[in-house]
Amino acid sequence: MADDMSWTRSRSAREPVEIDTSVPSIARVYDAILGGKDNYPVDQEIAEQVARAFPDGGEGARTNRRLLVRAVRHMARQGIDQFLDIGSGLPTAQNTHQVAQEVNPGARVVYVDNDPIVLAHGRALLEDDDRTVVVTADIREPDVLLGHPDVTGMLDPDRPVGLILNAVVHHLLDEEDPDGLVETYKRWLGPGGYLLLTHFCSSTPEARGLESVLRQALGRGQLRSMARIAAFFEGLEMVEPGVVYLPYWQPDEPVKAPLDIAGLLVAGGLGRKPGR
Repeated sequence: MADDMSWTRSRSAREPVEIDTSVPSIARVYDAILGGKDNYPVDQEIAEQVARAFPDGGEGARTNRRLLVRAVRHMARQGIDQFLDIGSGLPTAQNTHQVAQEVNPGARVVYVDNDPIVLAHGRALLEDDDRTVVVTADIREPDVLLGHPDVTGMLDPDRPVGLILNAVVHHLLDEEDPDGLVETYKRWLGPGGYLLLTHFCSSTPEARGLESVLRQALGRGQLRSMARIAAFFEGLEMVEPGVVYLPYWQPDEPVKAPLDIAGLLVAGGLGRKPGR
């Protein structure tokens, strides 16, 4: 692993950033849903379609973000000091590196997204942080992603890593072999590493309507059952309470029942690779 972290970050800074504002971006659509400013009319149009199909006011996305915070904090408290966050999206409040470094200031984080606007914003956000980098790569190309110099220069897979697949696998279609891709990343994890995975769940009519909008507008978006989501964790030791709707995963405050459509939108969990 490279000793000079500033070299790793400066290499990324030389990569050109080209943004096509005529094509919608998953990261920018999420930003628009959350009321952010880093999006364009083409993204806003899809966000409006999503709001009509799934009128939760963006609460499902916020629920997913709150789960990320709780799970990263849990991993950091278990001694995980390096994280690979794939499909990280645009920076928002309480990003992975902020949560992890609050527990351990020495924690290292690599963000990965296939939208170059994430790289552009990451440069500004991480200007003074030599333990965090942003990489432009695609989850569907694990050899390229895991072999990227900024990944190999920052992370040591022989030590436990916190692998984060937060709200990204549901953008992989069945024909793109999401099970095989997740398995490839799990093999990369060393003993004692963790997988955090959250995924849109197909358990409600409203969620299934959202899938139709995503497929039509973005060409991708595939909701799956709770059983299919749980299968991604095969071979891992599940952290309690297992694979559940996100409000039920180690909540910071009592959960109001029954869950509304936002609470039933995303399921997921945290699994640990055995052996250490």
